[in-house]
Amino acid sequence: QVQLVESGGGLVQAGDSLRLSCAASGRTFSTQLMGWFRQAPGKEREFIATINWSAGSTDYADSVKGRFTISRDNAKNTVYLQMNSLKPEDTAVYYCAAGNPLWFTSRWSSGSYDYWGQGTQVTVSS
Repeated sequence: QVQLVESGGGLVQAGDSLRLSCAASGRTFSTQLMGWFRQAPGKEREFIATINWSAGSTDYADSVKGRFTISRDNAKNTVYLQMNSLKPEDTAVYYCAAGNPLWFTSRWSSGSYDYWGQGTQVTVSS
């Protein structure tokens, strides 16, 4: 089992920045990818970014590319999501996830991640 705990959400204004953290514990060595997803009210869960624990490879959704940066600190078993130039449409509950999706075919798929955090709310006012 892997336990994930997100932190860092909050209420900000458009154009501001936030950094989310996801601390992983347990059998973290059993997972290769850490991802960030978000879900806004009435919408499906949406892929945001993912990172490979060992290689550091990253990928982003087009909607956040150039504004968000995913990174990891292997020593702390923590993954970060730096969010800059936030927009009202970024408002959602943000979740981190861990698993072993195939990089080339399913890294964007929430169903390919096995472990999920409880989520942290990000609200961006206009």
